[in-house]
Amino acid sequence: MKTNLRIAAILTIATLVFVVHLGAAPAAGLGQAILTPKPPLEPRINGPSVYGGRPGHPFFYRIPCTGQRPIDFSATGLPGSLKLDRQTGIITGSTPNQRGNYVVTFGAKNARGSARRSFKIVVGDMLALTPPMGWSDWYTRYNRVTDALMRQAAEAMLASGMADFGYQYVNIDDCWMVKPGAKDPELDGPPRDASGAIQPNHRFPDMRALTDYIHSKGLKAGIYTSPGPLTCAGFVGSYQHEQIDARTFAEWGFDLLKYDWCSYGTVGGKTLEDYQKPYKLMGAILRGLDRDIVFNLCQYGMGQVSKWGGEVGGNSWRTTDDLGLRKETKLPGFYSIGFKNALHAEDAGPGRWNDPDYILIGYLGNAFKSEESPEPTALNGDEQYSYMSMWALMAAPLFFSGDLRMQYLDDFTLNVLCNAEVIAVDQDALGKQARIVRHTDDEFVLAKPLEDASLAVGLFNLTESSKPITVTWRDLGLRGGHRVRNLWRQKDGGTVDSQYSTRVNRHGVVLVRLIPQ
Repeated sequence: MKTNLRIAAILTIATLVFVVHLGAAPAAGLGQAILTPKPPLEPRINGPSVYGGRPGHPFFYRIPCTGQRPIDFSATGLPGSLKLDRQTGIITGSTPNQRGNYVVTFGAKNARGSARRSFKIVVGDMLALTPPMGWSDWYTRYNRVTDALMRQAAEAMLASGMADFGYQYVNIDDCWMVKPGAKDPELDGPPRDASGAIQPNHRFPDMRALTDYIHSKGLKAGIYTSPGPLTCAGFVGSYQHEQIDARTFAEWGFDLLKYDWCSYGTVGGKTLEDYQKPYKLMGAILRGLDRDIVFNLCQYGMGQVSKWGGEVGGNSWRTTDDLGLRKETKLPGFYSIGFKNALHAEDAGPGRWNDPDYILIGYLGNAFKSEESPEPTALNGDEQYSYMSMWALMAAPLFFSGDLRMQYLDDFTLNVLCNAEVIAVDQDALGKQARIVRHTDDEFVLAKPLEDASLAVGLFNLTESSKPITVTWRDLGLRGGHRVRNLWRQKDGGTVDSQYSTRVNRHGVVLVRLIPQ
């Protein structure tokens, strides 16, 4: 990533988001095969099985659960400092003061049946024990983001059912602050008050009211800034105001911070120490707050950030440049981003995740136009399945950045985003990123060990026609018979004992779970 390129191109090149690959499609999911079965009417509890929080801090969690509503929720073993709303499944209160593991059993019951699931609250120093999931406005809204649009996004997360599969963060990206020299009066004004606290622009009249609204839906709120004087789009950053900005974000009630390098390159150098300095500073500040704020480092892989991102307090870090700015070659841009991110598997683990950028499917915004003009992705169905499969296998943060409005969020896009068995691979409590088993011009094979001793394997066809792909037990380090579970179709495929072979579509994937017998 060339930082200066991002700053210069942020509002002019961003519409290259997939539109240069095969031309624009008439609709995001038109004519594509929907592989994910509809969730059953009886309750199914989704989301992670483990959750981290710091002692005595505010706690907020909505139990992700599909099934016919109304659902009556329960939580056996819930610490006394926490309270469950049985109708909504929202747990509020404060994390216990005593460090340790608190094992809770969630229950969900409706007219069709019931479900139970274990959930472990780990009280200590580590957050994001599984990769964060949610939505970011950037590739839909760009510099057009407003308070009203963020509220609508929170509502859409519930109405679409995404929240029932574990998507929980509603993140404001760039352009919520004041923009120096802006001609638009909505963006102009004093950037800070008399005490030095940052002020939002006129499109965000009350940040605390906004986060309260998002929280009322059972969701979490994320915010964005830069360690430099300005953000990527030229809005006010946090340079020399890091402490007061972090405190302000906590007072406003935000739960995640994306910290984007951008103009910091104009005030800092290019040594490893320079790359680490602003993130080390903000990481220490966030650890000292009385609120848990997940810390996303966005500095494009400079200085091998995957090796030290966790040491400076990061919970995830971008390993490459922006996916939305990636030009196409023989394959859509997400492949090259994914290939690079996959190289850092050994650096990932609970609370420390490699971040290859957002999931850009469905309908995306157009940065060339001032008005709303969402355009469908040019990725075909097989490519979209490959995209989501690769991100899940790499234990990547799952942040959708397409349009959430129901007239644009079609059934095919939701089928890609909301497959509980695929998401479970990403959210597995073991916290392992898939290793590369094979990477040739024709094939890409990833294998991710899971907590229950099974192995998730993705076989990706990189060629221009369908082809068979085989992976042996020697390749995977397996022995004995294994039951094959096709995760996209949610179907068992029999037992195999020495190798697995299947035909894979052009630019497609077969994602399976190999379960020892």
